[in-house]
Amino acid sequence: MAKRRKPVSSRREKKQAQADQALLNRTESANISEEQIQHFKNRICTFLRKANGRPMSRADLAAKCRGRGQAAYLRALRQLCQMGEVVKRHSGYVCAEKAGYRQGTITALHRTYGYAKIEGEDTQIFIPGRELKGAMPGDTVLLSPIGERDGSPESTVVAVLHAVEAQVSGMLAEEYGTMVFLPDTLCRDGLTADCSTVPEAKAGDKVLATVVQRGTRHSEHVVRVDLVLGSADSAKACASALAMVSGVPMVFPENVLAEAEALAADGIRPEDLNERLDLRKSEDIIFTIDGFDAKDLDDAISIAKTETGYRLGVHIADVSHYVKADTALDAEAMARGTSVYYADQVIPMLPKALSNGICSLHPDVDRLTFSALMDLDERGELVRYEFRKTVIRSHIKGVYREVNAILDGTADAALLERYAEVIPSLRLCNQLREIRLAERKRRGAPSLETDESVYQLNEDGVCVGVGVRKRGDGEELIEECMLLANEAAARYAKERNLPFVYRVHAKPPAEKSARLAEVLDKLGIAHPNLDAPEPATYAAILERAAEHPLKPIVHQTVLRSMAKADYETLPKGHFGLALADYTHFTSPIRRYPDLAIHRILSAAIREEELPDAGKFTKQAAIAGSLTEQRAVQLERQCEDCYRAEFMQDKIGECFEGIISGLTDFGIYVTLPNTVEGMVSLDTLPTDEYRYDGFFTLQGLGHGVRYRLGDCLQVRCAKVNVNSGHIDFVIVD
Repeated sequence: MAKRRKPVSSRREKKQAQADQALLNRTESANISEEQIQHFKNRICTFLRKANGRPMSRADLAAKCRGRGQAAYLRALRQLCQMGEVVKRHSGYVCAEKAGYRQGTITALHRTYGYAKIEGEDTQIFIPGRELKGAMPGDTVLLSPIGERDGSPESTVVAVLHAVEAQVSGMLAEEYGTMVFLPDTLCRDGLTADCSTVPEAKAGDKVLATVVQRGTRHSEHVVRVDLVLGSADSAKACASALAMVSGVPMVFPENVLAEAEALAADGIRPEDLNERLDLRKSEDIIFTIDGFDAKDLDDAISIAKTETGYRLGVHIADVSHYVKADTALDAEAMARGTSVYYADQVIPMLPKALSNGICSLHPDVDRLTFSALMDLDERGELVRYEFRKTVIRSHIKGVYREVNAILDGTADAALLERYAEVIPSLRLCNQLREIRLAERKRRGAPSLETDESVYQLNEDGVCVGVGVRKRGDGEELIEECMLLANEAAARYAKERNLPFVYRVHAKPPAEKSARLAEVLDKLGIAHPNLDAPEPATYAAILERAAEHPLKPIVHQTVLRSMAKADYETLPKGHFGLALADYTHFTSPIRRYPDLAIHRILSAAIREEELPDAGKFTKQAAIAGSLTEQRAVQLERQCEDCYRAEFMQDKIGECFEGIISGLTDFGIYVTLPNTVEGMVSLDTLPTDEYRYDGFFTLQGLGHGVRYRLGDCLQVRCAKVNVNSGHIDFVIVD
């Protein structure tokens, strides 16, 4: 058979490319003026724009620009390609803008996909793993749109324009006598690893590494191992590695620590009390309620009964008094965006001198606060509110489990005596809680129930217990008070048309509402029309499922059908709370948007304009949304490792769980203690299985059917702490 020859034009292109590269190599040190290079840049861009996105061959472009054989032309073309303004395709060169390409930054990577973001836009762009071209988080890339996935834009990486130094976490393993690096993200393949800088590293270690050589796919990267953190069977070591490469700053710079410590050392000065409302001797007792181990206490409350309803005070640590704009402390707080919590660890947004010290509302000490002072009617609705700079002295540090015991009548005499002065306020607050919950129901807010995990660690930091975090009246009481303060702050800003940062929860996307309707139909749960759902529509669904055996699955499905909440500069409302106005005002120690809002409201009550307020609110909203997503992802990954560590010594044991998810490769089963594992399709009885896309996995031969919400007896077969994966098999 005759061998096919390449077209003459293709051979000419290749030959010309080789000649151009040889010319560039010869003239690399030649003295070519910037004016010459800019001249050719202008000509190249002009002709490619005129081509309107159609490729122009190397020869045609050089001829039109009169640049054939000129080093200045070739340098101009190379620089434009490096800048992402021009793109080389198989059939020639195109103007990136005219071809629909856009520059973005890779924001997150998983093993089979990633995300990118366009500067100045809030939307995250989905990128399939095969389309990432080896790009790493922080890289500047050129993106080409390829459609949508679940209502979000999807793109492919055309080129990596600027590669950052990328640090990755993973585990060392030995393959065919050679040490390889198994990354936590990027890919499933082992990467070539240089361990020369850490000769003590061995297979099974959890390590940090730096990508020192890039390939066009993640599996082609080469890494240098920098640090051994411990065994990959240790959740603590794995979580530390994940945190270090997440992008969350782990160590405060020296100048930031110095600023915080100086502020804390100054304490409260006499001039700090000027124009503050003094609530230290208020007849309304002020107190905090938090978890027993909480150290960053950023909210306190007070309450009194009035002739027409209630007088509620929500007193928040005045962090904006200490963290000023244009300081190293403020820049660091915005970069961190939020405190990160997992297991027994905290990565704080602010240094401890502030978060656990001068800003924390400890009892029996004076603290500067920013207070929402609200009047409510008998139905628990806001009728009047104001915001004042205040100084308080908390009477007691309440603990949720102790407050819950007082409210449910199980507290002993010693506990009652310790809380004696605040018990009347607690009972009044609990009364308001019940009224507010009824009001929430009246306005149609859906009441979603989801299980949050709580972890028990031994003195070595090893997870020895996993359970469901229980919420009592105390938790709900504080939540309702904070919701009221947040709503009042949003109303205050909206009424005055202030540049602001709102907490926004959009209506569910149409395709997700349609999917929810399909699932409810298959579950046999009657539901209202979901073509244009309102909050009350979702509330009705949850109410109808209240006694259904698949109630947890319904709540999970409804939650997944909703949009994600984020921060925006326009008051678009909060669907999940059924509120037209909502923001985050109550946690400035641990969330930057709250700190930003304090700064805006502080200027407003002084009747001053905040410099560059529009720019600042946009920056705060974007930073708040991105850092929140980063924190949520990190917390989930870390908690997976701790759940796997808990199950390590339970291999071979049997458990009863429910099917919480189905895929075409297996079944996810969740145990009552929130531990989730997967039953692989390979371990099911031999058959051909058909997956309907969400609800059912059906064996076509023997007829065995697995449905969402079904109970299953499973045995723990395998645990991988490093990946956070738990494998179950079904017990016959």
